[in-house]
Amino acid sequence: QVQLVESGGGLVQPGGSLRLSCVASGSIFSINAMGWYRQAPGKQRELVAVISSSTNYADSVKGRFTISRDNAKNTVYLQMNSLKPEDTAVYYCNVLINLKPYWGQGTQVTVSS
Repeated sequence: QVQLVESGGGLVQPGGSLRLSCVASGSIFSINAMGWYRQAPGKQRELVAVISSSTNYADSVKGRFTISRDNAKNTVYLQMNSLKPEDTAVYYCNVLINLKPYWGQGTQVTVSS
């Protein structure tokens, strides 16, 4: 059994920062790519950032968001700076564990004054 637990979402004013965390636990033999997706109301889920041997970002977050990972802790992070109202969404981590993709439960990020 594998589980992903996310944390760090919340309400923040425009221009503010948040840091999301996603911890993987359970019967883990290998972890490959780790990523973050988001889904805003009425929109499709979209890729925000992914990290494997390199990192890739959606154009909309380049220069503002940073993805990182701590392999010893089976954890992936998303540092979000200069947040905008259009970043409001439920953020999900997605991790390739034992060659299977797993999703976190989602954490709400709301950017509003």
